[in-house]
Amino acid sequence: MTQLDPALAQLAARFSVATEFDDWTGRRAAVSEDTLVAVLAALGVDASGPDERRAALRECDDAYWSKALPPTIVGRAGAETTFWVHVTAGAPAHVWVRLEDGAVRSGVRQLDNFTPPYQLGERRIGEATFALPSDLPLGYHRVHLRSGDVETSTALIVTPPWLGLPARLGRRRAWGLATQLYSVRSKRSWGLGDLTDLTDLAVWSAARHGAGYVLVNPLHAAAPTRPMEPSPYLPTSRRFVNPLYLRVEAIPEYADLPKRSRVRALRNEVRAAARKSDRLDRDSAWAAKRKALKWVHEVKRSAGRELAYAAYREREGSALDDFAVWCALAEHHGDDWHRWPEEVRHPAGPGIARFVEKHGAAVDFHRWLQWQLDEQLAAAQSAAVRAGMPLGVMHDLAVGVHPNGADAWALQDALALGVTVGAPPDEYNQLGQNWSQPPWRPDRLTELEYAPFRALIQAVLRHAGGVRIDHIIGLFRLWWIPQGHPPTGGTYVRYDHEALIGIVALEAYRAGAVVVGEDLGTVEPWVRDYLRARGLLGTSILWFERDNWGDGGPLPAEYWREYCLSSVTTHDLPPTAGYLVGEHVRLRDSLGLLTRPAEEELADARAEQGAWRAELVRAGLLDEQDGPPGGDATDVERTITALYRYLGRTPSRLLALALTDAVGDARTQNQPGTTDEYPNWRVPLSDPRGRPLLLEEVFDDPRAAALCEVMRAEVNPG
Repeated sequence: MTQLDPALAQLAARFSVATEFDDWTGRRAAVSEDTLVAVLAALGVDASGPDERRAALRECDDAYWSKALPPTIVGRAGAETTFWVHVTAGAPAHVWVRLEDGAVRSGVRQLDNFTPPYQLGERRIGEATFALPSDLPLGYHRVHLRSGDVETSTALIVTPPWLGLPARLGRRRAWGLATQLYSVRSKRSWGLGDLTDLTDLAVWSAARHGAGYVLVNPLHAAAPTRPMEPSPYLPTSRRFVNPLYLRVEAIPEYADLPKRSRVRALRNEVRAAARKSDRLDRDSAWAAKRKALKWVHEVKRSAGRELAYAAYREREGSALDDFAVWCALAEHHGDDWHRWPEEVRHPAGPGIARFVEKHGAAVDFHRWLQWQLDEQLAAAQSAAVRAGMPLGVMHDLAVGVHPNGADAWALQDALALGVTVGAPPDEYNQLGQNWSQPPWRPDRLTELEYAPFRALIQAVLRHAGGVRIDHIIGLFRLWWIPQGHPPTGGTYVRYDHEALIGIVALEAYRAGAVVVGEDLGTVEPWVRDYLRARGLLGTSILWFERDNWGDGGPLPAEYWREYCLSSVTTHDLPPTAGYLVGEHVRLRDSLGLLTRPAEEELADARAEQGAWRAELVRAGLLDEQDGPPGGDATDVERTITALYRYLGRTPSRLLALALTDAVGDARTQNQPGTTDEYPNWRVPLSDPRGRPLLLEEVFDDPRAAALCEVMRAEVNPG
């Protein structure tokens, strides 16, 4: 193994870039010098040669000592938080805290610090250490420093030591429906499920069957251009929402629209086409809905509605303006901002004001769409809670955004350009994965006082009772892949998880919401312990729960985690009906995704299902004489019921029922490893025969009602 240049290793350590890591086999793997140089370049560090590395280290030292205070201080309520202060050597340092409500707090103590002074040009800098009082309230405050005639301040974020579950849930357990909203169509929707459908689904499951929440796929915005990106996990923006989910007729101004028959004609045309297809067509739906929304946007609003719109714009500020401008630019120049004219490639570009002046109506249209979405999201959450849900809607937060999209353009100064996020090789993907998403720069986040991240979490929780964070491990470390490198040629970059998890906990506490982290896959063991200690829930998928201390078979229910959302399946796995009959193997075989004969894969699947059948028999949920899970339809349905009853035997506080399982759907929503080879994210909710199912039919489906009642009984025994 080639010895790594010590200066390069020091630079990597300064910027939390891993020079080695444990691969999926448990072996220690070294990161190539080429990868380290490229990743550091994405962090704004020139490490191309020995001289550049020495200069970069000096710049790091100078930058550290030139700061009077850390860019951001993060602490936990109830604990003493320490931080450094830099002043001219020998000069006094007076430190105090101004709380976010304007109150001033003293009581900051100075501690011993024997660090030698540092010569910064003509000035000798001394370092002192201070400790903040442990009784500071939660929130976003500021630490002030005065030394001589110079006064400066920095952000102080005080976070909850423990989040847990909202008080309104108490010690109760709750069950909820998990669904891909776009696939859940009703008689009145425009070819895809929308926010009114979400409202109706929540009310039905709560009022009829005692559901505590409904978990939906990410509703993040897609580019408003054709073809619309189908994956909800590769959005153009995570802060804003896809207007495809709007119900046109639910907008108040629709009532004053002249010739509403035009809207009905558009809607009926989309519905007729949808009835003839077994795939969802976002482009046709958006083309029709956009035209109708344009008409409604032109309707004169009442004075009260104008005030509400102005209040919304003021609350969202420049972020809303940037997003609306990007959408209008994308419609004008295409949805890849890297190819736009130079003067509009940055939100502060010299051509932005001219564009807005010329295309003001288009920009306002996209601002207005987000206002309507905000109102319909608020209505959905309100209706869910009024129907009896203690949590209501639980939103899903994707890992990142499209590299050519709105957030990548608006936040380009906070993102690492020239690298993308992915995953190193593992047992299931030995070539690794590239998710093509630009990551946050850890250094820029702290310099920006985590403002972009705070705004993102606030937005997703504004009208929610919870959030599921996809790949929450990304708040600890992410696999960065330099441009032009394969996924195997990346390395891990660490983040300040104390800050990121703390901010999530603080915003969730203020929103009265629960946080569920998707902590599956390659996870450092201490990470799950940390999340549990902060009161964030993990994720358990039945098929992945194995007894790693015994024979590797199913993990008995009593040993599952309590602070967890547990389910039988997830969106990246086939619905349980398809899994039990081996449909997932046949699908991957037809797509050429298997690395061994299909019969061997089927044999392994049958062995796994046999082990679970034995566990269900042991738990008294199936009889010995019951047929195997891959048998006829009755055996499949009986096994699905037993699997969900098994979830009830675990101590998990939240249980999830996949809507696809409730109706007996067997079709996969997403097949990892494919794009257009399989209609990922374009499969409508269907019945066991593969016939598309409308939401109204779900409400009257005996199978769905029976399985929902199973879940109610499991969380409310007796």
